[in-house]
Amino acid sequence: QVRLVEAGGGLVQAGGSLRLSCDASGSILSINRMGWYCQAPGKQRELVAAVTRGGSTNYADSVKGRFTISRDNAQNTVHLQMISLKPEDTGVYYCYADGILTFGRRPYDAWGQGTQVTVSS
Repeated sequence: QVRLVEAGGGLVQAGGSLRLSCDASGSILSINRMGWYCQAPGKQRELVAAVTRGGSTNYADSVKGRFTISRDNAQNTVHLQMISLKPEDTGVYYCYADGILTFGRRPYDAWGQGTQVTVSS
């Protein structure tokens, strides 16, 4: 009922930049939190950055100062600008959103299909 579609992953050299985007669509009454998680090979999925509807953000310590999350509430989109990328940033990046559905006003949480980010040394 809620679909998240990511774009913008790819292969980049260490020190380079990438910008990820995620579009949310479906039976959305509201979106509370949107964020990005990363799953590196052999590791659990971990929070990279998140932003609330009001604009409050939080970041993993490892990306502070290098990544910036932003969202457009009118367009139901969230972006992740990544600079000074490191090989340890490599992984599959998943978009996340939670909020309220229009149908039945029930809560939801949704995940995108993931986009691969590979940083070469």
